[in-house]
Amino acid sequence: MSFHSAIVFAAEAGESGAATPTIIIVVALLALVIFGTIVVLMLYGKLWFRAYMSGAYVRLSSLIGMTFRQVNPRVIVEAKIMAVQAGVGSDPKAGISTERLEAHFLARGNVPNVISAIIAAHRAGMDLDFDRAAAIDLAGRDVLDAVRTSVYPKVIDCPDPKKSRKPTLSAIARNGVELRVSARVTVRTNLAQLIGGATEDTVVARVGEGIITSIGSADSHLDVLENPDRISKAVLARGLDAQTAFEIVSIDIADIDVGENIGARLQADQAEADTRVAQATAERRRAEAVAQEQAMKAKVAENRAHVVLAEAEVPRAMAAAFREGRFYANGPE
Repeated sequence: MSFHSAIVFAAEAGESGAATPTIIIVVALLALVIFGTIVVLMLYGKLWFRAYMSGAYVRLSSLIGMTFRQVNPRVIVEAKIMAVQAGVGSDPKAGISTERLEAHFLARGNVPNVISAIIAAHRAGMDLDFDRAAAIDLAGRDVLDAVRTSVYPKVIDCPDPKKSRKPTLSAIARNGVELRVSARVTVRTNLAQLIGGATEDTVVARVGEGIITSIGSADSHLDVLENPDRISKAVLARGLDAQTAFEIVSIDIADIDVGENIGARLQADQAEADTRVAQATAERRRAEAVAQEQAMKAKVAENRAHVVLAEAEVPRAMAAAFREGRFYANGPE
């Protein structure tokens, strides 16, 4: 019975006086159901039909429930259509289902980005299921960029000009000559260690430390200039990408320049310091000699004063002798 037929039937029953409360309730419920069906089809019919025609079947009741769960149905349907059309939607290992997509959306995850990453990994033959991709996304990493970096390795400057004040690394060989080096590190994402792995800054710091250590262990800067690849081989052999989110593909020395002769400058500074110490010692000895000379002069003056005092006593003694009659011109009688 259509909505129009129900209205006509109710009108005829009312005219005949046979209308009952039951008939009115039935007609009202029927009208409510028809109205609700029309509203649901207007809101979700197009989206449901699109999913159905794409092979990514989503129940109409699920679409209605998404609205009450504050999930965007369009995002979920489009993500599932992408997965099905790419051939990963029905893969039980990938685990892409409507419920999981809803759960990731409610966890504030980026559902389209996760599906795009899984599709890109599937095309590249990489092992990436929905659980791992969702975990990477919820950890705050861009999972799509990580997959792209795995397919197309990324080049990192060492040192990073955006974060370092100096454009080159400064290292000193054993002969004291400074070398200024800049390198480029080619890395690709290690999806297995992306969660909890160290970032690009750690890789740059480790590579920089390895380069400085390698140059510092060289006997002469000429050895490094003759074979710059020895630095790359020594750094790669140390396994600097351990516990990081990246795998180091290669380390290339982009530029190497000879800086100052730090050893010679240090020797000159040491010689100048030794000279200053010797001059200070000589000055101290000269001052001590001058002080000793002045002390001797004072002692001479003191002795001379004693002599003068002694000479002054002679006339006094003679006068006393004359007074006492103990002084005779021709000697005692």
